[in-house]
Amino acid sequence: MSQEHAEERPSALEPLTEAWDRALCVVAHPDDLEFGAAAAVARWTGQGKTVTYCMVTSGEAGIDALSPADCRAVREAEQVESARLVGVDVVDFLGLPDGVLEYGVALRAAIAREVRRHRPEVVVTSNFRETWGGRNLNQADHVAVGRAVVDAVRDAGNRWVFDDQLTEGLEPWGGVGEVWAFGSPEATHAVDTTATFDAGVASLEAHRAYIDGLGWEDFDAREFLEGMARQAGARLGTTFAAPFEVFPMGWGE
Repeated sequence: MSQEHAEERPSALEPLTEAWDRALCVVAHPDDLEFGAAAAVARWTGQGKTVTYCMVTSGEAGIDALSPADCRAVREAEQVESARLVGVDVVDFLGLPDGVLEYGVALRAAIAREVRRHRPEVVVTSNFRETWGGRNLNQADHVAVGRAVVDAVRDAGNRWVFDDQLTEGLEPWGGVGEVWAFGSPEATHAVDTTATFDAGVASLEAHRAYIDGLGWEDFDAREFLEGMARQAGARLGTTFAAPFEVFPMGWGE
C-alpha cells in the first residue's frame, strides 16, 4: 500500500498534569462520569486529592418506566453510591430539568456558583463536541453543560459577573488552571487508569436501575469501558487510560 493511502495512526496522548489538590466534576446527569472518567477519579482520590461531583440534573427523565419524581430518588441514590466507590464523598445535585437544559446565562450562573463554593484547581466535564467521533451524535444536555462549564469557570473569577453571589459569601475564584473534557474526540491528553480500572467498572455497575431501565439486558460494563480505555491506553503507552481534551483557563493568556 502506498504511503498516501496508509491508514493514519492516532496520535500519542500526553499525560495529564497531576500537580493539584482539588477538582470539581460538573456533568449533566448521574452516570455521565461513570461512562469513562470514574477510573481516573479513583486514581486521583487514591493519591489523596479531593474530588467533588456536581450533577446539573438528577437524570429524572432517564427511565421511561418511572415517573420523574421516582426516578430522581433512584438515580440520586445510585450516583451517591457510585461516587463512594471511587472515593468521592460530596455529590451536589443542582436540580435543573433533565433533557431540556439550555446553554445560557442561567446555566453559567449555577455552575459559577459551584466553582466559587468549592474553589477547585481543575474542573472536569464530559465531551461537549457535536459527536463522540464519527456519526455518534452527542446528547443536547452534554453539549449545553460542557459549553457552560468553560464559560462559568471564567465567570467565577470575575467579581462583577454574577456579583449577586457575593451577598451569599461567595468570593470570586480564578484558581482553575484547566478544564478537562473526558471522552472528547479531540482528546490530546490522558491519565493512566490501569490500576483503578476495576473501581471504574464497579462505579458504572452501581447505576444498575438506570442501565436496566434502558433495556440493556446484555450490557457488560467491563467490556464497554475496556473499548475506550484500551484505545486510549495504547496512545498513552499504558494498558488502560482515560482520554481528555484540555482547555487552559489561564487569566490574561
